[in-house]
Amino acid sequence: MTLQIGDLAPDFTLPDQNGEPVQLASLRGQRVVIYFYPKDATPGCTKEACNFRDRWSSFKDHGIQVLGISKDNASSHTRFIAKQELPFTLLSDEDPCPVASSFESYGLKKFMGRESMGMMRHTFVVDAEGRLELIYRKVKSDSMADQILSDLGIS
Repeated sequence: MTLQIGDLAPDFTLPDQNGEPVQLASLRGQRVVIYFYPKDATPGCTKEACNFRDRWSSFKDHGIQVLGISKDNASSHTRFIAKQELPFTLLSDEDPCPVASSFESYGLKKFMGRESMGMMRHTFVVDAEGRLELIYRKVKSDSMADQILSDLGIS
C-alpha cells in the first residue's frame, strides 16, 4: 500500500552520526523533513545535502528538523558532515534498510543498464502531528530544500 499525504508517518528509531538513537515520534510537535539518499559524498547526494545546508537558516527559523537517511554508517556520516559543514542530523539505516522500506524508499533501482537494490532518493515532510504533509518521489538533488520551502510558503 502506497503512503499518501495525510497518513501517519511510519515511526522509527535509528542511530545518528554519533551513534545516538533518534526516534521520529519524539519529534512530534514540530515539522520534520526526512530525506532518503543513496550514499554519503557522492555527487548528487552532496548537492542535495549542501542545498539543505545552504537553506538551513530558513528551516531552523521555522522550527523544522531535517533528517538525512542513508545506508552509510556513523563514521561515514561524521566525515560527510565535517567535510560539507552540515548542520543537521544524518541517520544510518543499514541493510536490509527497514526504515527506508517502510517509507517505500528502498528497492530495485536501474542505473546505466544495471539493476541493483538500493536507497531511492525520496523526501517526506512530516507535520507536527506526525502525518505526511508532503511527499516527493521525484527529487532534484540540487534544489530539493528550495522546493520544500516554496511548497510550505517559506522563503
